[in-house]
Amino acid sequence: MKHIIFGGDGFLGTELVRKLVARGEQVLVCDEKQSLAFGNYDLPGVEYVAMDVREPASFAPVTVGEGDIVYHFAARLLVPILPRAEREDYFWQALYVGTENVLEWMQQNGLRRMIYYTTDMVYGHTEIHPRTEEHPRKPIGPYGEAKYQTELLVDKYRQKGFDITLFRPRLIIGHGRLGILEKLFKLIERNLPVPTIGNGRNYYQFISVSDCADACLAAVEHDFPRENYNLGSANPPTVNELLSSLIKEADSKSLLVPTPAFAVKATLALLDRVGMPLMDPEQYLIADETCVLDCSKAQRELGWVPAEDDTSMLITAWRDYRAGRSRPS
Repeated sequence: MKHIIFGGDGFLGTELVRKLVARGEQVLVCDEKQSLAFGNYDLPGVEYVAMDVREPASFAPVTVGEGDIVYHFAARLLVPILPRAEREDYFWQALYVGTENVLEWMQQNGLRRMIYYTTDMVYGHTEIHPRTEEHPRKPIGPYGEAKYQTELLVDKYRQKGFDITLFRPRLIIGHGRLGILEKLFKLIERNLPVPTIGNGRNYYQFISVSDCADACLAAVEHDFPRENYNLGSANPPTVNELLSSLIKEADSKSLLVPTPAFAVKATLALLDRVGMPLMDPEQYLIADETCVLDCSKAQRELGWVPAEDDTSMLITAWRDYRAGRSRPS
């Protein structure tokens, strides 16, 4: 038996590869290219196949054995920001078409067990706090919509007898990935004001990449429940508390500046319309809301408990950023 990881050269994939190798497992990484940023190709028991989940023909080199396990992480992120006209097809092809191809390939090859990651953005605006897995799914953009449609696709394959465990994580952070945080870190590094969208009293939640990989292992150990699970940290702080801790850690003179959320959102929307986007709408439209996931179901049914807290995760990301800035180019 081996572990087949689509998108295995990405952020979550490489973290899971390291944990599987530590257990002595055989791993097949399936991805578009071997990345110098995250690659694990010098580890024992790891093979690599170059392929693209959007192209059915590219699955041909992926070898299958009895009892193999599939993990589907291949996706596209909201960063970098795309022009408005390109977003819908970009995310649909990468997220929905790619997932459909993976599931069809599994069916053709007699595989029935899969771990799949979607996103908490399938929920859209917060209607119930905290958000359980039964929260209404009303995505507010093409990324969340494509992920939502893949969840409906997963349900169809579960009805065919597939054992698929689905995870909805909050913003995943950890070593090697900054994403939208880099803009924040640059402000703090330069002692500049840090604006918050709204008053900053809303709660904010991360999830560490290590905790996400541990959730995969827990799902395997519990025989792939046909369930959906939220993943997030425990006891998240407010935005103000989180950013104040970071500014203190950085010994920065930056100050938090609350802004009227409606005005900021209108400005960001205008910049988006004229082709100068600073944030994706799916990010800024909920930036002043409390978007906290209730993760008790994963704790009850999988025995999964997040090990890392939000403040420590953000400070670790800051230290990585500073270490990267200090290295010679």
